[in-house]
Amino acid sequence: MTATNGTNGVKPGKSFPPGVHVPSLTWFQDTQDQEIDWDVQRKHLNFLIESGLHGIVIAGTNGEAVTLSSSEKAQLVKTTRELAIELGRPDLTVILGCGGGSTQQVIAETRLAKESGADFALVLVPSYFHFAMNEDAIITFFEELADASPVPVLIYNFPGVSSGLDCNSEILEKLGYHPNIVGVKLTCGGIAKVARVRSRFAPENFCALAGQSDWLLPAISCGGTGTITGLANIYPRACIELYNLAVSGSKEAEQAQIDLAAVEWGFGKGGINGTKWVVAQYLGYPEASCHTRRPYPRYSDAKKQAWILETLRPLEAKEKSLKSAGK
Repeated sequence: MTATNGTNGVKPGKSFPPGVHVPSLTWFQDTQDQEIDWDVQRKHLNFLIESGLHGIVIAGTNGEAVTLSSSEKAQLVKTTRELAIELGRPDLTVILGCGGGSTQQVIAETRLAKESGADFALVLVPSYFHFAMNEDAIITFFEELADASPVPVLIYNFPGVSSGLDCNSEILEKLGYHPNIVGVKLTCGGIAKVARVRSRFAPENFCALAGQSDWLLPAISCGGTGTITGLANIYPRACIELYNLAVSGSKEAEQAQIDLAAVEWGFGKGGINGTKWVVAQYLGYPEASCHTRRPYPRYSDAKKQAWILETLRPLEAKEKSLKSAGK
């Protein structure tokens, strides 16, 4: 049975919008201090906004959140909002990745999100003392955070970067009733969690999103509402096309998903440094600006570069075709 939540069965505030959302890459100067390269950053944000994506995540995993200062996060959000207004999309959904080692720190970041113009906060479980974070501690963290946050909270479940901590279905059901928690991004690949969330909640109250687009169609088929996918940094229109085919029930969605999943392996295996390198190559950005912040290494192995270029190539023509068709 699907449950409602919030006052009189309706959550106050915003629901998390369905669709394809992109965790924007962050671009840095090739200098000792590696400050943000604002020329390339604005160019990339323009590309994402103009593509028609439903939302942009600032300071997510693909945005190298752990390397960014609070002031950099704030300026990235402000710049995204300003560009969205300039490009005729003032209502574009902007999400800020909010993190920290304590509840106090994460609450401060949600306030930063509000002050900077973000609509939602995307939040990982604090995991430095992961051995102390049992289920009760995880639930208490998110409830206290959501009570204090001035923007709605989207849970970010990514055990791979959270010392293995996983928000299981029981945790999600408990948190889904909080009026200021709107959904979960599942970068755990937990397709069964999507179905369980949908069995308990209407999507406008608490939704589940695929953490990668290589399982977007299966997620949609059992109640998911979309994806937050790094692949949209290079092929946003192909990701949107798959989403539209999936929600419409088109038989073409299966082949579109197969084609996209094959390509997305380039990002999965290439890692963040490979992702930035290949995006710069395809979109014509200076290679000097594609490097991750130190101490993370450069993607300089020629064999790896050749492999990722070829792995990403199959969707290049489709993306250009979709753009030419005005999609």
